Amino acid sequence: MTTSKKQPPSPAAAERLANLLAITDTDLNRLGVDELLAEMIDRVRSILEVDTVAVLLLDEPGEHLIARASHGLDEPTGQGMRLPMGVGFAGSIAARRAPATLAEVSPGTVANPSLWQKGVRTMLGAPMLREEQVIGVLHVGRLDDRAFTDEDTELLMVAADRIAGAVTAQQLAAETAATELLERSLLPSRFPSVPGVQFASRYVAAADRTIGGDWYDAFTLPDGALWLVIGDVVGHGLRSAVVMSRVRTTLRAYALLGGGPAEVLELTDRKVHHFEMRTMTTVLCAVSHPPYQTFEVTSAGHPAPVLARPGEDAEILDVDTNPPLGSVPDLTRTSVQIDVPLGAVLLLYTDGLVEDRGSPITDGMNRLGRVVRDDHPEVVCRTVMRRMVSTDPPDDIALLAIRRVATAEQ
Repeated sequence: MTTSKKQPPSPAAAERLANLLAITDTDLNRLGVDELLAEMIDRVRSILEVDTVAVLLLDEPGEHLIARASHGLDEPTGQGMRLPMGVGFAGSIAARRAPATLAEVSPGTVANPSLWQKGVRTMLGAPMLREEQVIGVLHVGRLDDRAFTDEDTELLMVAADRIAGAVTAQQLAAETAATELLERSLLPSRFPSVPGVQFASRYVAAADRTIGGDWYDAFTLPDGALWLVIGDVVGHGLRSAVVMSRVRTTLRAYALLGGGPAEVLELTDRKVHHFEMRTMTTVLCAVSHPPYQTFEVTSAGHPAPVLARPGEDAEILDVDTNPPLGSVPDLTRTSVQIDVPLGAVLLLYTDGLVEDRGSPITDGMNRLGRVVRDDHPEVVCRTVMRRMVSTDPPDDIALLAIRRVATAEQ
């Protein structure tokens, strides 16, 4: 296998290059990813005069190439053939991020038996890149001995670039739609009816609309316990949102077992370590029973809540900040008791509210403490958002505020 040198296409290749550039025309934008790949493969096959074409996309962990679409190969791509990075012709192209030609196709040079069983004699491949990162490989083959030229290599690289761009656009659109739907389904549509407790909340996505893993939750259990939860999965995009949904559901399920917030987070952490490897999540839980004056609070790497008592300046509560979920296995977590008198406001939030890349997070937290007052939670959230958040927040922001008010029995 030899690496081809990148050279500009000759004047004779102008028409072929123009046909490849048309791969991103508007007619293709309405197609789904599979239809899009089928159309692109057909164009590549015709323009380069090849007998086989295959597109392999890199999986999320970046460890395997998965056959997504092909032409001229007997093995259906629907079987999901997985090729480790660095293995075989396509795997080596992905690992080196450079185009290559193959003059002899044999069990020793390619990992897919369909290639030599089909009678492919020579191959050419190019990496598919997005912002300098490999997302897949495009390779073509011929059943005769015609060698691939530098012009062919240049054309295939253009094709790989166009396919990478089109696939990325389709995937991002699908991911954004799925994430927004997931987000809407997971944020509480309404708060529980709890005598003597008022609720309000806010959720604002980052300015770039890249959805993250921020969430809040408020629910009651059969024994009357009120759970307030706020958390943030490290990272952005659909994967973070999916992890967030799993952590949220797991936490709710363990809460039903009747333990306190420290025990529930310990159990949830075991699940994160086992099933959500390589992810970290910060979570804060505040739990109380009627009449909801004393809350038990456990923090897994999450910023401490703010408490505004009637007639007093708000304060950042002193809570034990244990490590985030997914960071330290088999950790025994701790909790603290806080008193929330009548008329007081308790505010939970994610770090997007108080983080500023140019200042310590404590500066933002102190500023937040000066903003929060003992008022209706809706007024508190509105005031906090107006005074703390720019029109284009760089990160997702979630707020959850409650206020204790007197009931007929109090």
